[in-house]
Amino acid sequence: MLGILAACSGGNDAGTEPEGEGTETEQPAEGPQKGGTVVGAMDTPPSGQFNPIFYEEAYEANILSFIYEGLLSQDENLNFTPGLAKEWSFNEDNTELTFKLEENVKWHDGEPFTADDVVFTYKMLASPGYIEAGGIRSYFAANLVGYEEFSTGASQDFQGVVKVDDYTVKFVFAQPNVKALADASFTIIPEHIFADIPMADMPAAPESRDAGKIVGTGPFKFTEMVQGEQYVLEKNADYWKGEPYLDSVVWKVVDQAVILGLLETGEIDFVADPNGFQAADFETVDAMPNVEIIEQPDFGYQIMGMMVNHRAAGDKTLDPSKWTVNEKLKDQKVRQAIAYAVDRQAIIDGLLYGRGIVQNSPIATQFEAYDDKNPPQYAYSEDEAKKLLDEAGYKDVDGDGFREDPAGKEWVLNLNYPLGNQIRERSAPIIEEYLEAVGINIDLRQPKEAAAYFEDLDNNAQDWDLYLVGWSLDSTDPDPTGLWDAPAAYNYSRWNNAEADAILKEANTPPEAFDKEYRNGKLSEWQVKFGEDLPALILYAANSLWAHNTRLHGVDVLPYSFLNDTHLWYVTEEE
Repeated sequence: MLGILAACSGGNDAGTEPEGEGTETEQPAEGPQKGGTVVGAMDTPPSGQFNPIFYEEAYEANILSFIYEGLLSQDENLNFTPGLAKEWSFNEDNTELTFKLEENVKWHDGEPFTADDVVFTYKMLASPGYIEAGGIRSYFAANLVGYEEFSTGASQDFQGVVKVDDYTVKFVFAQPNVKALADASFTIIPEHIFADIPMADMPAAPESRDAGKIVGTGPFKFTEMVQGEQYVLEKNADYWKGEPYLDSVVWKVVDQAVILGLLETGEIDFVADPNGFQAADFETVDAMPNVEIIEQPDFGYQIMGMMVNHRAAGDKTLDPSKWTVNEKLKDQKVRQAIAYAVDRQAIIDGLLYGRGIVQNSPIATQFEAYDDKNPPQYAYSEDEAKKLLDEAGYKDVDGDGFREDPAGKEWVLNLNYPLGNQIRERSAPIIEEYLEAVGINIDLRQPKEAAAYFEDLDNNAQDWDLYLVGWSLDSTDPDPTGLWDAPAAYNYSRWNNAEADAILKEANTPPEAFDKEYRNGKLSEWQVKFGEDLPALILYAANSLWAHNTRLHGVDVLPYSFLNDTHLWYVTEEE
């Protein structure tokens, strides 16, 4: 759901290698056709933040993917490929990464894209006040020279990204960086649009929120919207890879219950990220003669997070030293008992019709670094859950069927979840039943609209214990720092484990980290530590089930996204 991501989205939103300039020549009937509109469906409305340095949701990423680009993209094997940068090179000790930029790229308003935009983007990610303004992607800049001094205001000079000339830019890292290409892959925003907007005002500025005001380099322009209902993207005829075949792409917000009917009648043309269609409907969709299905492992997962600590109310600094322990979940045995108590395979079989897997590590299974053997597996066991709760001193002392805490006081865990994803909504009361079966009293909260729910998560409501959320993972590197490092903005569990953080640091510290076997070994150690301490239970990784009308052609999906090379999409009339 989030991309996060970066993102907290799953992967780059840049294009791939240039395809050459478009022409006005009429295309042959059997080849790509120019013109037409396609309609995509989302089951949840974007919250309305369309600035790449501030957005949080996969729903917003659906729109941003058409508008903005980064220096790099990725291919089907997750290898980096050219984007706004046509080539790159490292110095001998891997502390400097130099990019040669494409020279024929223009922003949607006609201004040229240059190295100044790259420098500006990373300066914003490193700026004082960025996190306080709601920014969550400072980790893209954290390895650059001078980041600490600049981000704290100790220095006014940021030398982490340097303009060499208009079309050459150099990234300078504080030390050899095993994640250099991943760090340099962030989406670029226009300096001439945002330079005069104070950081504190940027998230709410029209240039970050209003259709017609948002300016990117991508194949489509964001021209109209009815917030919460419809979002219109029109082709960028001057797109640097060639004029898109389609005239426009329209996103409509549609309840999951009616998406399939609209897909069958042709009123929508595709349903994909982040939720696709439901596994229960696979046979129904498969029987539609005008629809093609794409099924592949998801590049993300659904979790039940456990708030180990709470952030101080109103605190935007993400300083773990200011956190307070959540007494109700502080015992590791309690968190492990919760994991044993939930029959995750039954959820997969019952709600996903078997189209998914139990996953025990928060690293995408597509990465070589994913460890499916060493972390604790937490196979469903009521007996093991009860045993651990007993050992931790949580027992039913008054005979009401629910356990009290070790002091004999009432013990109730709040479970919170958002609206939008029907499988997640349906899983919440099932999880409640599993936990209450082992004596844990659950207060299943009324679900909230996604925007309000994630605002609460960001603000870290003090009375939350358990929460449901889905992560679309970053495809550029298996490093989980952006989600689970103590000060990470997406670390909603406020997990603060010094040993785990130290292992992550070792996994990313050269020169040893340049050795893949060493790095994967360290990431394995970290996955074990995560599984033991358990700030979250990974419920399942569902298969991605995407579908599109057969009149839509040129669809070339990536492991992490349906939205790839959309300038090459085209439609033909049904026979």
